[in-house]
Amino acid sequence: MKIAKTLGVAACVAVASAETYFKETFDDSYAERWVVSDWKASEGAAGKFVHTAGDFYGDAEADKGIQTSEDARFYAISSKIATPFSNEGKDLVLQFSVKHGQKIDCGGGYIKLFPSGLDAEHLNGDSDYNIMFGPDICGSSTKRIHAIFNYKGKNLLIKKTVNCETDQLTHVYTLIVKPDNTYEIRVDGEKKEGGDLSDDWDFLEPKLIKDPEQSKPADWVDDSMMDDPADVKPEGYDDISADIEDPDAEKPDDWDDDADGDWEAPTISNPDFKGPWSAKKIENPDYKGPWEHPEIANPDFVDDAALYQYKDNAYVGFDLWQVKAGSIFDNVIVTDDVGEAEALMAETFTKNKDAEKTMFDEAEAAKKAVEEAERAKAEEERKAAEEEEDDEEEEEEEESEEKAKEEL
Repeated sequence: MKIAKTLGVAACVAVASAETYFKETFDDSYAERWVVSDWKASEGAAGKFVHTAGDFYGDAEADKGIQTSEDARFYAISSKIATPFSNEGKDLVLQFSVKHGQKIDCGGGYIKLFPSGLDAEHLNGDSDYNIMFGPDICGSSTKRIHAIFNYKGKNLLIKKTVNCETDQLTHVYTLIVKPDNTYEIRVDGEKKEGGDLSDDWDFLEPKLIKDPEQSKPADWVDDSMMDDPADVKPEGYDDISADIEDPDAEKPDDWDDDADGDWEAPTISNPDFKGPWSAKKIENPDYKGPWEHPEIANPDFVDDAALYQYKDNAYVGFDLWQVKAGSIFDNVIVTDDVGEAEALMAETFTKNKDAEKTMFDEAEAAKKAVEEAERAKAEEERKAAEEEEDDEEEEEEEESEEKAKEEL
């Protein structure tokens, strides 16, 4: 059975300096801790989450999560963190798993971390959040991991493209934000991207800008090659035509000038024609190289040593749109200890993933066998119908022949 529930700070101190602020494995009591929003309900476009492990799993009980259950619907649900927290001076680790068992074609699979003041009953796509993280898939063009940070009221998208998983199995997505303003994105425990926050998001104005007082000098030479002034076009070069009459062509013997007009020999490409003339190129002695615009310090640049920091983290939630429903979300953890997130992944995803893959493969094989049997049956029925049709045609032909004989 599932035993882990939402944890508060006081109850989840793994070691003296580590804190797990939130942990949810969606046991049978999960609904007591989560609030379903009425977003889009009045329009009949709100989807329902159901508690299930799906059609394939590693453990029927442990792999239960919340699943989107209705196509072309909006989904919104959230849970309050027992004690809102600040990640000042500490790592912030946000991790969860998602299984797109429906072979998702278009829809979100991301989680959000919200500040205090969230109206959980009316959570919607415009609700303010601190961090949005997870996979987003739509058609062939969008198959990426979103990592969006709210900074001074603006939602900043990562500038890199980080690919997400696109199969139907469970995968674990982990975001680690560190107090030295660096980050790491993992999928199934493997690092997929990382670096400095200031490099991969537009948190800050650029440190340097082009000097507005400078411009490229009018006499700046940026062509490395030039026409050779000593190279002169040969006399008569332009008189050489591209096509000439075929010297081997002869006027046909049966050609009638009065009836056919004057005979003209066909043309062929002139082997002496070399195309438009251009002077040879030589190195330009005045070449100065590409001009680089001088830069100066940006007067609007203000550094921020706390890009990573969110002083108020109070809710975890999902607000999604899915064309094809069936995604299962599970094993959410918010902590300042990467080891705690790794341990949860080990006791859930890692423990059960092989059994899930086996069950999935068996289900796919059974599905394929049924489809092949149906195709074979359809083919047999088609052939039988053709044979019956051929027999009927033969009978009709025989009847016509007998009738013709009788008439004679």
